[in-house]
Amino acid sequence: MTKQLKQNKTQKQSNWNILFAGTGGQGVLTASEVAGYAAVFDGYHVKKSEVHGMAQRGGSVESHLRFGDGVFSPLITKGAVDFLVSFHKDERDRMKDFLKKGGTDLIDALEKAKSSVSDPKFVNTYLLGVLSSYLPITEQSWMKALEKAFGQKRLEENKAVFSQGRARKQQ
Repeated sequence: MTKQLKQNKTQKQSNWNILFAGTGGQGVLTASEVAGYAAVFDGYHVKKSEVHGMAQRGGSVESHLRFGDGVFSPLITKGAVDFLVSFHKDERDRMKDFLKKGGTDLIDALEKAKSSVSDPKFVNTYLLGVLSSYLPITEQSWMKALEKAFGQKRLEENKAVFSQGRARKQQ
């Protein structure tokens, strides 16, 4: 377990709120699903909600993910998001009011992701790796979640990109 995860495990926070935002086709729902599985595999209570209006036409897509000791609603109120994970800058601008004071906006990691991956389809996996380095979820549970979500479809590539994103925070 990394030092960062050990520190997070000792924090008093009992529930974590993550908001994924992007446009149709960017993997917002898949990223949220992977994070949700990872939390479940680590023994957390998980709730998730999705909004995907005109997603097939490149419209806005968002997914609220909450996990912790006891989560009763899947929706995150404005000003309560711990981590904002955006796959598109415009969507980040639209959703930034949800971020709580002291919350973490991963928008800076987006540009690094775009320049670090060989295929744009892996940007969401890279950002999941970055996100994972902040959360009290074991790497083993993240890998199991990637396997669950992707099966054998480009699994080794997804794992490698995830690990690359996870290592980014320590740089």
